[in-house]
Amino acid sequence: MRTARLRTVHPVLWAGWAALAAGAVLCVLGWYGVSGERYAERQLPYLASCTVPGAALIVAGAVLLTHGRGALAATRVEELYGLLVAADPGPAEDSGTAAGAPLAASGDLLMVPGGTLWHRADCPLVSGKAEAVPVDAKLLASGELGPCPICEPVEETD
Repeated sequence: MRTARLRTVHPVLWAGWAALAAGAVLCVLGWYGVSGERYAERQLPYLASCTVPGAALIVAGAVLLTHGRGALAATRVEELYGLLVAADPGPAEDSGTAAGAPLAASGDLLMVPGGTLWHRADCPLVSGKAEAVPVDAKLLASGELGPCPICEPVEETD
């Protein structure tokens, strides 16, 4: 899948660079021709034959490069999606948890200093982090911290 898409993307990128280069050369030739002529009626052929087509090639090259890079990004996204779908579930995911259930189930609440969320102790975002500290009740009461969308902690009311 990847090589088939890349075979069609690379010629588009090469064509874009070639069009940009040819357009730049034509614009330089047109400028050189115009700069050597004193009268406007003698400058017009250089504008018509070099500068205008050169500018059109520059625009076409930019469009081709944009399209080629977008197609290259789409190829990478498709490859990553294929890896994600083809990945075997690990032993932690086979534990029988229902879909949509929170990943964490601990009752201890933690926060990272300077963070904006509070988490359960076994939340994957704070588990194993030495800088995670217990949640301050004043921060919870003031509303400065929000619940983590991953572990969905419940605020304990005393």
